[in-house]
Amino acid sequence: MRSVADELRAEDRQALRALSAAERVALALALGERDLEIFRAARRPPLPRAEARRLLDRQRQRGRRRSGCIDALLA
Repeated sequence: MRSVADELRAEDRQALRALSAAERVALALALGERDLEIFRAARRPPLPRAEARRLLDRQRQRGRRRSGCIDALLA
């Protein structure tokens, strides 16, 4: 027996398969922009766009190990 959530996921997958690669990239970028705006607006007072992007980038990096290869390339 399939749940409503299973059916919605299947519909989403089918709709994504119908998109071209360029349309999927455009959708991903639009979703990223939407999420950045949600993050910005959730802060009080709302953050400037550049500051919100910087905070998200720092959160993404937190907990990652340093890469010797990248350090060598940047040096």
